[in-house]
Amino acid sequence: MHQQKNISLKEFNTFGIDVKAKSYISVTSKAELVEVLSKNKDVFILSGGSNLLLTKDIDQLVVHLNTKGILEENKTPSETIVTVQAGENWHDFVLWCIGKNYGGLENLSLIPGNVGTCPIQNIGAYGVEVKDCINSVEAIEIATGKTKHFSTEECEFGYRNSVFKNELKGKYVICSVSFILKSKEHELNFSYGAIQNELHANGIKEPSIKNISDAVISIRNSKLPNPKEIGNSGSFFKNPIISKNHFIELQKKFPNIPSYPVSETEIKIPAGWLIEQSGFKGKRIGNTGSHKNQALVLVNYGNATGKEIFELAQKIQKTIKTNFDIDLEIEVNVI
Repeated sequence: MHQQKNISLKEFNTFGIDVKAKSYISVTSKAELVEVLSKNKDVFILSGGSNLLLTKDIDQLVVHLNTKGILEENKTPSETIVTVQAGENWHDFVLWCIGKNYGGLENLSLIPGNVGTCPIQNIGAYGVEVKDCINSVEAIEIATGKTKHFSTEECEFGYRNSVFKNELKGKYVICSVSFILKSKEHELNFSYGAIQNELHANGIKEPSIKNISDAVISIRNSKLPNPKEIGNSGSFFKNPIISKNHFIELQKKFPNIPSYPVSETEIKIPAGWLIEQSGFKGKRIGNTGSHKNQALVLVNYGNATGKEIFELAQKIQKTIKTNFDIDLEIEVNVI
């Protein structure tokens, strides 16, 4: 391990924001992480940098998780527990699962970031949430250096939410995640129209997990900009959940408003639709803007600061509140 001083974090966040870390260290094993935490309690944990908007320089020690490794355990004819180190790239891991014929995560293909961050916001896409496959989460308590294994119940998963975003935020570092994956009798989820259309276009009537993964990859590539080409963090806002009564009132004014029932009393509204209806889709303001193909994605056209992107986000929030009386919540972690 080698601690560096005053280095740029531009290459370590998918928005490509050029802020500096006063001190930086990369750890490649759990032992190294424990050693660093034993000497430093005030740390900034950096993983894939995909769900992060940096608006200022970081004065804390930045600890970059670069731990690697995938371990297959408790293998049975029908399912396998796979434990993955936090620094593994998420999409690469999903492709590894496809190659092994392990089903459950195929709908989450091409989501940016690393494995260690997936439980924090309970990543989800196309009808699937990662909590549905998580068996346990291993984390280190920063204050004591002790290891704790969290069950799914203890993770308190919710929509784009978990205990690690709330009462345990900043108290633990996730070092590995264990998944329960099916090796046969896969429970495929292709209820979303976009996936059905993609499968139909390719003449696929009885899809495999690879077919689902390929469809999701194609859809995401058509809608979402590549962070290596245009800085972004994927979906910037959560899809808001409103009361059924609120939805009925909105429907009177906006008959074509799309919706997804959450319960008998709650409705989910696509944030991208709200943003597009408010005139932001494809709109560029200085060096930032809302992407032309997906309004939910805020982008850095090359020289935007984190503050500029955050100001755009606040402007969008204010407009959505005015137009629809909906509070749009930011999904990205703003620092």
